[in-house]
Amino acid sequence: MYKRLALPLAVLLLTGCGASDPYAEEGGGSGGDSGGAVVIGSADFPESTLLAEIYGRAMEAEGVEVDYQLSIGSREVYYSQIESGNLSVFPEYNGAILAHLDEDAPTGSSEETNQRVTEALPEGLEILDSSSAENKDSVTVTSEVAEEHDLASLEDLAGAAGELTLGGPPEFETRQQGVVGLADVYGVEFGEFRSLEVALLTQALLDGDIQAANLFTTDPQIAANDFVVLEDPENLFGAQNITPLVNGEQVDETARAALNAVSAALTTDTLTQLNERVVIGNENAADVAQEWLEQEGLA
Repeated sequence: MYKRLALPLAVLLLTGCGASDPYAEEGGGSGGDSGGAVVIGSADFPESTLLAEIYGRAMEAEGVEVDYQLSIGSREVYYSQIESGNLSVFPEYNGAILAHLDEDAPTGSSEETNQRVTEALPEGLEILDSSSAENKDSVTVTSEVAEEHDLASLEDLAGAAGELTLGGPPEFETRQQGVVGLADVYGVEFGEFRSLEVALLTQALLDGDIQAANLFTTDPQIAANDFVVLEDPENLFGAQNITPLVNGEQVDETARAALNAVSAALTTDTLTQLNERVVIGNENAADVAQEWLEQEGLA
């Protein structure tokens, strides 16, 4: 059973500055309002949608009824929806959810991060097994900008950033794992921050409208355009393993087993390759997800 849902009116109002193409479930309420279906969501960037399709279809293959709410918006919008029960499952990044829950939490290994997430989550929410697949935030520049300013690491930006414009989604400007942390940890302050949708960052970087961009490290455009991902020696961006966040009451053992099986099979290289098919090859995310699951014996 494959359904598209819409978010309640209150959420539509909240998404005004960050969401693209939100869906709403009429009348709101919990996942139980969808006839007992597990409701899986995604943020408003291609990899998140792809992951929702992968995890959702893996559950469907085990007989779980799944409804989809895709392209909801940023974490600042969708987190409250899984907490309230409007969403049952969300493919998350363990370090990012920890930073959302506790902006002062130290970064660490995947295991340390997961332990801190578990301790910080409110009652009713939990994380399942983390994948080895990892996708971090980054500050990325063109090879020309890297050569001009002798940039290899975020540390190298301290003396050059004042001349540069950084582009990223609006939430990157206010997150510790973003502009705030760049200043606190590295003493880096850009001359300007330009708020842009994720889909527009690569072209803005190529056009020179921005000189640095907050790109995800599994973005296939990095290799395609010979971009330089600046190293993060102080681990500002932390562990960022793909990790399902679930509303525990709405996810049974069959669904949990399916979700954990996907996490066990997914790798960073695989995720990057699947992203390339969607982002550069313009393939449908649902089709790419289904094909990969079948190859892995998960559908």
